[in-house]
Amino acid sequence: MRIRDSEAIRAILGRRSIRRFEERLVEKEKIELLVECGCAAPSAANSRARHFVVVTDRELLNRLAEDHPYGKMLFEAPLAIVVCGDPEKSDFAHRYWEEDCSAAMQNILVAAHAIGLDGVWLGVRHAPGKEESIRKILSIPNHIAVLGIAALGYGKEKKEPHQGIDQGALHMERW
Repeated sequence: MRIRDSEAIRAILGRRSIRRFEERLVEKEKIELLVECGCAAPSAANSRARHFVVVTDRELLNRLAEDHPYGKMLFEAPLAIVVCGDPEKSDFAHRYWEEDCSAAMQNILVAAHAIGLDGVWLGVRHAPGKEESIRKILSIPNHIAVLGIAALGYGKEKKEPHQGIDQGALHMERW
């Protein structure tokens, strides 16, 4: 077997941002597996300061879609997983919660692709005013930071897997 044919490599290269979804609910077993995969992401000093808000309620998904300027796909998506961090959990969590939550988000998106789902990452943390509004919509406590939203479901579109190294991105030994 070629190394490119491993299931993990195929899942990583095959994961693409998909923004259109079928009218089909995501099974509870798959939702739980996605959160478990998020929990399996690396965490600085094992601080595990991440939290996940699973949203399947159509009214809440629509409110999130209305609120986020780039989140219109949430009007179609049957599932959103909001990845949050608790910077107050520890000194390591305070310094590295964004990295920890980013790793969790990537695990969720790759796992979704591996189990036949599609999705897209919607940034929240650095979108002006969005963190507070998302926090309000979902009753997230004030001390919890919101990194982003994974809009997930069964995709209506397919894209070819990623191939190759981006031009100018690779530097060997030194810049």
